Amino acid sequence: MIRLAFNSSATYSRYDKSGGSNGGFMRILPECNWNANAGLDKAREFLEPIKEKHPDVSYGDIWTLAGALAVELMGGPKITWRYGRADLDESEHDPNVDESRLPVPSTGCPASDIAHIKSIFGRIGQLNYKEIVSLIGAHSVGRCHEDASGYTGPWTKDETSFSNDYFKVLLQEQWTLKKTHNGKKWTGPPQYENADGTLMMLPVDIALLYDSRFREYVEHFAEDEEDFRATFSKAFSKVLENGVELQTPKPGVMSKYWGFDI
Repeated sequence: MIRLAFNSSATYSRYDKSGGSNGGFMRILPECNWNANAGLDKAREFLEPIKEKHPDVSYGDIWTLAGALAVELMGGPKITWRYGRADLDESEHDPNVDESRLPVPSTGCPASDIAHIKSIFGRIGQLNYKEIVSLIGAHSVGRCHEDASGYTGPWTKDETSFSNDYFKVLLQEQWTLKKTHNGKKWTGPPQYENADGTLMMLPVDIALLYDSRFREYVEHFAEDEEDFRATFSKAFSKVLENGVELQTPKPGVMSKYWGFDI
């Protein structure tokens, strides 16, 4: 759900104000077929009954609220969320919004990975180094699925708990390129694994250690979980709200959709 909320929002460009979570475009072409969104059809299908029951609530609002609540329900910080996104159709999709606006797991080498991270997050909304590292820290939850992205495995040992474990693991484990999988030669894209092969890192994760400014905040968040939570909360809310005219929900206004208040 966190990835669904992020990817549906991270197409925003602060330069021309296009993209973002308004429109709910991931449900239609071309965004539903982007490689960067592989596997997110399952998350969208899971939330479809809510849309069917409450058709007046937009897909963008449902997806972003689901992501915000997922963070909180997994032990993470409360994410400030506001509604106001609309459902739009194919004719209203900006042709300038393409798959290159979303982050990729690898660009080929650490230097280009760092440049890619800076470009992507800088375009989304002038996010600073600290905010960028906090957002990547969402890799503390979830895992990669080979049938969706080609990569496999979790980043941390507790993939359903939002914490600063991602930063601790990134710094403490010894990472080497993955060579085998289930006793056979690994034929997927390059990824890293720890000594016993139970955890993984993408090339863009490892690249954070090669840039002094990014590494500074990796080390900081590994030591200061409260600051990580506070920084992530503000940065994630900022990403979800880019490009949308929003309203703050009144107490109880969303409880009829979700069964509890936000």
